[in-house]
Amino acid sequence: MFLVLASVLVLALQPWQTGEVYATGVGEHRVVMLADGSRMSLNTATKVRASLSPSKRVVVVESGEALFEVAKDASRPFLVTASETEVKATGTAFLVRLQSSSQEVSTSLEVTLIEGQVVLRPQAGLVGVAAGAGPVVMTAGERVRVDGAMAASGVSKVRVEGPGLDRAVAWTRGEASFDDVTLNEAVAEMNRYSSKPIVMVEAARLKALRVSGLFRTGDSARFARAVAALHGLDVREHSDRLDLAPG
Repeated sequence: MFLVLASVLVLALQPWQTGEVYATGVGEHRVVMLADGSRMSLNTATKVRASLSPSKRVVVVESGEALFEVAKDASRPFLVTASETEVKATGTAFLVRLQSSSQEVSTSLEVTLIEGQVVLRPQAGLVGVAAGAGPVVMTAGERVRVDGAMAASGVSKVRVEGPGLDRAVAWTRGEASFDDVTLNEAVAEMNRYSSKPIVMVEAARLKALRVSGLFRTGDSARFARAVAALHGLDVREHSDRLDLAPG
């Protein structure tokens, strides 16, 4: 009986020690329920590592975007780390998004608070944290962008109105929502959900065009045709891409 109980205990402790990895491919969306009752919704091309212990709950976002709906537990803070930044919550809902620095429209990290309160600060244990790089307290309806390491103070905060919050979580419904954004931004967003990207031909002539509307993620062809009809552009379909070009 003792050996059986010991085996059960080892199996129960192992995930708490090593963490569990959850990932999605391009165009995939996955919902994960953690053992503490917290819910993670993973967007396209996302990878996270979750580890729960009796004293804290830790999630590392390695790539992509995730919506966290945190179960209340004042005795165990919920910590999300991404891009050398730590987000601390106890019971709240917030988005964390990492974007490639190679994209013109990207920032390295974006946190949008849906409800509750969170605190952002440079990740614990970092070497060379800048003096005065203190925490940033967020309240519901705020978005913080961190360009580069938070320790370097590349932080900006903006208010996000109700419709803006709805657009931020549109991907959880399989939608991409745009409100007067540049075509460059809209194409970059749609390309996140498809292995067959839209390529802007003569991009300098097209990138300033504006786009508004609600589109199905992963349906790049329909998006391209709609934009082409709106702005008088041509769509050329190839086996590996969709070209969007001046008409």
